[in-house]
Amino acid sequence: MTAAVAASILLVPAASASAAPASGDRATGVAVDSIDATCKSRSRNHIVRTYYRGPEFSTLRCGTKTWGWKHIKARHGWNKTMDKKISTAIWSGSPNGRGGFSTYTNTCPRIEKFRTIIGTPAGTNDLLTAYKVDQPAVVATC
Repeated sequence: MTAAVAASILLVPAASASAAPASGDRATGVAVDSIDATCKSRSRNHIVRTYYRGPEFSTLRCGTKTWGWKHIKARHGWNKTMDKKISTAIWSGSPNGRGGFSTYTNTCPRIEKFRTIIGTPAGTNDLLTAYKVDQPAVVATC
């Protein structure tokens, strides 16, 4: 009977991953300034941050030089501001046609400012990359 109980415990998640945290945070996980140390001792598939969009979520994994946190850190820089921009884009940004979400200026026409792209070799809801859009294109007319 002990084996049956242990097996059933493995099937029940400790917390619902599909619901946003009760505190109202838009992102949870390893502290922003502790991700470097965490990813040095964990696999590329280790989840370090979870970003919410209502009941849906996207995860940031340690990744590699081509996707995930290691890619973002090396190519685009990583700090609390980058984490906040990612969180804002996913939480309240508009779909960008690249599987992710972008933030735009509040002007007419709207101009893209920041982009996330979602979908990696590790998972379809994983953050591939995130970056400031350096050469914004006008995306809509008013």
